[in-house]
Amino acid sequence: MVHDPVLAEEVTEALLPPLEHGGVLVDATLGRAGHAHRLLDSSSAFELVAIDRDPDALEAAGADLAAHSSRVRLVRDDFKNLASVLERLGIAEVAGVLLDLGVSSPQLDEAHRGFSYRARGPLDMRMDPTGGATAYDVVNHYSSVDLAEVIRRYGEERFARRIAGAIERARPIDDTLTLAEVVKQAIPAATRRTGGHPAKRTFQAIRIEVNKELDALETVLPGAVEALRPGGRLAVLTYHSLEDRIVKLFIAAGARDCTCPPDFPICVCGARATLRLVTRKPVRPGEAELARNPRASSARLRVAAKMGTEAV
Repeated sequence: MVHDPVLAEEVTEALLPPLEHGGVLVDATLGRAGHAHRLLDSSSAFELVAIDRDPDALEAAGADLAAHSSRVRLVRDDFKNLASVLERLGIAEVAGVLLDLGVSSPQLDEAHRGFSYRARGPLDMRMDPTGGATAYDVVNHYSSVDLAEVIRRYGEERFARRIAGAIERARPIDDTLTLAEVVKQAIPAATRRTGGHPAKRTFQAIRIEVNKELDALETVLPGAVEALRPGGRLAVLTYHSLEDRIVKLFIAAGARDCTCPPDFPICVCGARATLRLVTRKPVRPGEAELARNPRASSARLRVAAKMGTEAV
């Protein structure tokens, strides 16, 4: 069954113009292929390179994209390695790059993956479940100071020190529901009554730390723009402020001509914009989509085109 993707119509409209001229689209975070399926159905002019590090996602997506198999190349890898993937495939330039960040709904819904604070599962949280450190390692082996820093930085959680201390005292913690309860009890009762599940920020922080998500994002963005042909488009879906801030600043910097300090009377850097803003402000889900999929509430879509002479 094809996954219903977030902002599907908006992503399709953003990426189709350069794809209609042919070339390659890179879906660097394939997931369950919802966006890829819709784009492939919308145009027969392009080929798809689909990257994901989750073998379960690749297997499911491959089945869903079977009707387009002659136009699709599936690659198991981390999206941060986009540039090296294209080099391996002998692809010099692409017409579009899609990054749909964060954890997918199927991953959240599968308790054994350990992403959810609402269902009991092992403390895993790895996008690639076949290797690397797990959430168990972070929760049970990080010092209280280091754990608090992870929760503060990646969860933007004001009670990070209290939560880290409570986790340290409760060790060993073996499963997601136990961790969620420890976090809940560490947060003042008055605060727990508002703002959603009290463990949401802590789980987000641990997941980001396990998968090094922000490091990967900062790595992939320059490589994605470098891979685009003139007029090619980069579309990025983010789901929390840390991701969105990185994407916003990167695109804004690329769309700016001069990088000289503002007190310089003339430009001496000679820098020229490499990107054109396609979306001036982030695109957000409408009421109809939110009614259908409340998980989309935090989604933000930003799109930019590489400067050049091709039609965009």
